[in-house]
Amino acid sequence: MSLLQALAILAAGGAAGAINVVVGSGTLITFPVLLAFGYAPVVANVSNTIGLVPGSVAGAVGYRRELTGQGRRVRTLAYATAAGAATGATLLLTLPASAFKAIVPVFIAAALILIVAQPRLGALLRRHRGHAHERVGAATLAAVFVTGVYGGYFGAAQGIMLLAILGLALDDALQRLNAAKNILAGLANLLSGAIFALVAHVAWPAVGLIALGSISGGALGARYGRRLPPGPLRALIVAVGIVAIVRLL
Repeated sequence: MSLLQALAILAAGGAAGAINVVVGSGTLITFPVLLAFGYAPVVANVSNTIGLVPGSVAGAVGYRRELTGQGRRVRTLAYATAAGAATGATLLLTLPASAFKAIVPVFIAAALILIVAQPRLGALLRRHRGHAHERVGAATLAAVFVTGVYGGYFGAAQGIMLLAILGLALDDALQRLNAAKNILAGLANLLSGAIFALVAHVAWPAVGLIALGSISGGALGARYGRRLPPGPLRALIVAVGIVAIVRLL
């Protein structure tokens, strides 16, 4: 790994850490960067998942005030996320690499559609908020489990999916839901990353660089995320995601 490549991976980790806290979809930054430097898709995904865990922790610490009073429901949702993430990680390790190459472009495309549709999605959540409730029902747990499977397998835009589910299911401020989302998405990365570390091939130098960058990015994202212009941020993620799709195809 050259110095230029190391700096690029470090910077990508910082950007991904910030984006994950503010919106979700940081994987669309780090994953294509690793692909561009010659890492195999599954190795890049595994290494990216592990590397982004510290950034999720930093983001959760930054949102600790918004987490006040949410302990019980976050714990309930965490069980569904953990079960889903373990399932998704197992699928990644058992399905052939060709399946990953075929499936992930579809995942990225779906994530990009969600990112582009985010303003309308936010309006939809606001319209439904009056009909939402506090109780975590079976349908919500099932939906969170599915996002956990997706998070364990790949994870780009898992945070946006979680926000959509929580916003429709729970009557609470969006920033508090975002704080819960950060915990759940981080848990999916942590659990699947632990499985990957035990049984999969991991590019540890890349993991270290992404982790270092994601810590600072996660902290900055939690502090300044509300000030970032959403339009340019979405445009950047879409551009990087398109590059990833092109490379995989």
